[in-house]
Amino acid sequence: MKTGRLFRGDKVIWVVFLLLSIFSLVEVYSSIGLYAYSFFSTKTPTSLFLRHLIIVVVTYVAVILLSRVNYRFFSRFALLGYWVALVLLVVALAFGRWIRIPVIGQFQPSEIAKIVLIVFIARMLALKKDHLNEIGTFLQLMIYMVLVVALVFPTNFSTAALIFLACYVMMYFGGVNRKWWWRLLLIGLVAVVAFLAINYFRYERTLTTGQTQEQMFERQDTWGHRVYSWINPNPDELTQENMSRMAIARGGVLGTGIGNTVHARLMTQAHNDFIYAVIIEETGMLGGIIVFALYGILYFRCVRLAWRCKGRFGALTVAGLGTVIYLQALVNMCVAVGVLPVTGQTLPFISYGGTAYLFMGCGLGIIQSVAADVYNKEAEAKQIQDTPSDTTT
Repeated sequence: MKTGRLFRGDKVIWVVFLLLSIFSLVEVYSSIGLYAYSFFSTKTPTSLFLRHLIIVVVTYVAVILLSRVNYRFFSRFALLGYWVALVLLVVALAFGRWIRIPVIGQFQPSEIAKIVLIVFIARMLALKKDHLNEIGTFLQLMIYMVLVVALVFPTNFSTAALIFLACYVMMYFGGVNRKWWWRLLLIGLVAVVAFLAINYFRYERTLTTGQTQEQMFERQDTWGHRVYSWINPNPDELTQENMSRMAIARGGVLGTGIGNTVHARLMTQAHNDFIYAVIIEETGMLGGIIVFALYGILYFRCVRLAWRCKGRFGALTVAGLGTVIYLQALVNMCVAVGVLPVTGQTLPFISYGGTAYLFMGCGLGIIQSVAADVYNKEAEAKQIQDTPSDTTT
């Protein structure tokens, strides 16, 4: 089978995906040691790396298969997928953040909801195209979004915010009432700042008085601790955040070389949340800039595809999925360099693989499905244009 027929869609996106996967395999192998020895008694770094390699290969298969599906197919099952995601989120909220499935293992339903909600909102925006300026349409879309976000929020604040923001950006490009869009955005920003401030002062009071404060949410202490540690860093503590900063400082411009990381040996999440710091330590700022640029190129190609796609559903789906990949990458990289407090967001297509890696790959497969359709239609139009018409005399 010809390569062009196997890897359908946007070739630049395929190249970016390949390069990110190479970074992933190299850096996960280099940084997974402490995680293996700290959390597993029967597994070695090599066995965990092989698991990651299998996930990467399976993800490639998923992207290839999904790219061959007509993207309109996903619209038909968007509503069903939405309700399935809601049920999984309710189950996860009742029994913990993770759901375990035989053979597949455990996964977070929020990773499924992240992709499904974007596809569903894109479908709704396409169906309601003649009523987007009505406040009723705006509220209906918000209700669908809030149902998902509210179920994710108690156990994963950063993922809930990421899902909401990606869908909200998609609503803007979809053409909803701009007045209501900006008003709610300002209200939301004020609410988030107030929420983080409350948790900050609540945690500070706990440290000052030594008395445990009553929690409204399960992870409220974690949120407060992360914000407090970000605003009041202690350079003498051997925290993940401090190790990340030191790794970046040690990397310099050209890095210490692949496999020469020191700080990854001291971070249990070096293969996951802080893998960008390990990349910079080993490949320098040059490697960090390359990775940053790859995500920018990926997002640019998605936006370009959205403009070229004639169907509203396809255009909005690509815009939404591209936005969530890019935003998650930015959040992870900002955490690594200290611009944001720790969020627990992985670096798409680079961090240690699991179901999160696979589901993000499914999102990329949908993007490539839209790209294949766009390029096929453009090729057909060009062929018709170039075909000389028959003339009779």
